[in-house]
Amino acid sequence: MDVSPSRVREILLETVRDHADGGHSLQSSSLLSEARQRLRKEGSSWDGEALMTLWGDLFNQGVIGWGSNVDNPSPPFIHLTKRGRTTLAGLSRDPANPDGYRANLDATTILSPIAASYIAEALATYNAACYKATAVMVGCAAESMVLDLRDCVVARVTSLSRTPHANLGSWKALTILRAVQVEIDSHKSAMPHALREAFESYWPAFTQQLRAARNDAGHPSAIDPVRPEIVHASLLIFPELARLAKQLMEWVSTVMP
Repeated sequence: MDVSPSRVREILLETVRDHADGGHSLQSSSLLSEARQRLRKEGSSWDGEALMTLWGDLFNQGVIGWGSNVDNPSPPFIHLTKRGRTTLAGLSRDPANPDGYRANLDATTILSPIAASYIAEALATYNAACYKATAVMVGCAAESMVLDLRDCVVARVTSLSRTPHANLGSWKALTILRAVQVEIDSHKSAMPHALREAFESYWPAFTQQLRAARNDAGHPSAIDPVRPEIVHASLLIFPELARLAKQLMEWVSTVMP
């Protein structure tokens, strides 16, 4: 099986990083030549045109730009942008490296098929520089986890011969989110200390950030309602939200009084 596009992108980024860390001049021809050699060592049959397409994507995504400085502003020299330096600093789990991102996410939690499908599309749109679409996809994945947690709360409350609050059955995502938080809040004294602190500190912040980015993209009041760095932050936050949601579901299903 040939190397995946995600792995090719990762090799391109690793090549740029290694040259930048070594203090070398960054030139497109030498970087592409070395990346092609690295791919061949992995048995890749990627041809030059396909490799150039992904190389061009790094420019479109704002990871690299032409020119090394104002005295050498033209090809073949390139430079790392601020966004590129951020990407390379966390390359093993950055959304620009979908395989690494998914590996980190899989090590954190197990997503439902619905949430996983939205995150897969979020990574695809992010790497195509379609940031509004990414914001919506991440927001949908987060809402899917909230609905899963809601289902756990309803099942637990029902098993204890209580009637779930009507708002838990609402069709409005925000109403459900608030109802879930109210229900868990009323029993958080029974939580382990670490989980209670995480719930109090991070759950509102995580869900609000992801919902705000999604709403800005889905109900725009400006041409550019979502900045790339906001979408990047949403993707980096998501694994922590997923991990916390999983812990809450386990606690609600087995312990919540």
